[in-house]
Order: sequence, then C-alpha cells, then structure tokens
Amino acid sequence: MNILYLCTGNSCRSQMAEGWTRHLGGADIAVRSAGLEAHGLNPNAVATMQEAGVDITSQHSAILADADLDWADLVITVCGHADEHCPLLPPDTNKQHWPIDDPAGATGSDAEVAAIFAATRDLVRDHVSTLLADHSRTAAQ
Repeated sequence: MNILYLCTGNSCRSQMAEGWTRHLGGADIAVRSAGLEAHGLNPNAVATMQEAGVDITSQHSAILADADLDWADLVITVCGHADEHCPLLPPDTNKQHWPIDDPAGATGSDAEVAAIFAATRDLVRDHVSTLLADHSRTAAQ
C-alpha cells in the first residue's frame, strides 16, 4: 500500500506521520508526505521524533505533485486546510482525514512547547498504529 500524508506546510504533522509509518510499517507499506506548500522540516518535530527513537532528518519538505497523487493508494490529510484544498484524487485512491492541531503554533516556555509537540507526536503514532493494524487485518482476510 502506498500512503501519502498531506498537510499545509509539510513540516510537522505529515512529517511525523511519515516517520511513524516508516518506523512501524511493514515491507508492504510505502510512504511519502507532501504539503500544499513546503515550509521545511520543523526542528521541534525532528527533536520530538528523535526523543521517541524515530529519525526523520533524512525526510524533506515537499510540495504536492500530481505524481504523488497518482502514486498513492491512500491519501491522509492531517489538517483542515489540506482536507478542504485537497485536489481531486484518482478514482481508485482512498482518502482519510485526521484532524490534528498544528503544534508549530504552540507558545509558552520551551517545556510547554515541547509538551505540545510530544502530545502531537503521540497522537500521530496512535493514528498510524491503528491504520497499520487495520491494514494488516484486511490483508490477512
């Protein structure tokens, strides 16, 4: 299965989802992430994933291309803006929406911001784990 995570800037949530999918997915899972814009990897996203043992430093922030949509079996939008502005998908492509708040807008002390990023990381991990478990059950049937 080819999974594409889509968000506005491809800097935090979609990058975390891509990282978790690479970390937790099996050999039959391929993954990419893209944004309606490319804001670069958010350093806080990189740090919080590293704390969980997942290195996303080799991933890059990319702008959504038609080739990504043609490649994907499943497109998952992780923010409302991307969900609302998602281009028309090919007929056989499935779509899901995970409404996840953007941690990049977090304010407060360093510890408070880190806690918000960690909560987002853990929420994304839960979503990815459920997705992969559902895929494994379906594939086994």
